[in-house]
Amino acid sequence: MDCSECINFKKVVIVGCGFVGAATAFCLMQSGLFSEMALIDSDQLKAEGEAMDINHGVPFNKPMKIYAGSYDDVKDASVVIVTAGANQKSGETRLDLVKKNINIFKSIIPEFKKRKFKGILLIVANPVDILTTVAIKLSGLPENRVLGSGTVLDTARLKYEIGNLLNIDSRSVHAFIVGEHGDSEIAAWSSANVSGIKLDKFCEMRNLYNYKEIEEKIANDVKNSAYEIISRKKATYYGIAVSVKRICEAIVRNERSILSISSMLHGQYGIEGISLSMPAIVGREGVETFVPIQLNDNEIKNLRLSAKRLKEILDQNKI
Repeated sequence: MDCSECINFKKVVIVGCGFVGAATAFCLMQSGLFSEMALIDSDQLKAEGEAMDINHGVPFNKPMKIYAGSYDDVKDASVVIVTAGANQKSGETRLDLVKKNINIFKSIIPEFKKRKFKGILLIVANPVDILTTVAIKLSGLPENRVLGSGTVLDTARLKYEIGNLLNIDSRSVHAFIVGEHGDSEIAAWSSANVSGIKLDKFCEMRNLYNYKEIEEKIANDVKNSAYEIISRKKATYYGIAVSVKRICEAIVRNERSILSISSMLHGQYGIEGISLSMPAIVGREGVETFVPIQLNDNEIKNLRLSAKRLKEILDQNKI
């Protein structure tokens, strides 16, 4: 980074103290990744209440300073996480949130620019791919330092479903959801494997031979899982909170881990000028480089259609 001496690598700021923001703050308090966390919300009392509540768990974890802050706190933060935005309601798609959340971002993101923020900007609010593009344009930050949580959670859901089906540890599953974090997402079955063994071969080891039916069911279950959760409990927040923690681990520890985050594409798979979720190497500088996983012709076609859909929505909103 240009000014590493200005950055407190043990400090994180969360903007938005709704379900996702609060769950993320709680998760990060337990992680031990940071020693300081500022919570910002348009409702100052909400931020104060969440900080007070989470602080009461600190004695059971590592020492940490947690408080309700202001935009001035982003100056020296290593990571700023933006969860602020309208909630997805039952029957509503992530893309239905576009106009509301773009307007919210127009009031939030320029605050970081005013304070010459030098860290990593992590977008979590939905629709995350579109809002990552919006954040890049409004913040003026280098593209590698603005990333979205993308399909990190969808990928975890995919691994969970595959592991559950095959009765194996989901951590041994290597597979990605790519494209939009939403209805046009793509399960990249071409590159899916279990500890290096192609997925179809591993299915045969488990006496499962109807691969296409299995793949279609799992992909639909993953795509619709948020809707299923929202219909039951009105919101999703635990899974995404753990996903955000995982991304923060890669950044703070400079792990250079491969995660399916959302970031700006320039020519990959014939896609230009839109943030989309693809596997990338993530470390202290943000996005180091994309990882060109194997995709078949149909997957590439669907990926381009996903990008086209998002770009049309951006153009409609004049971003």
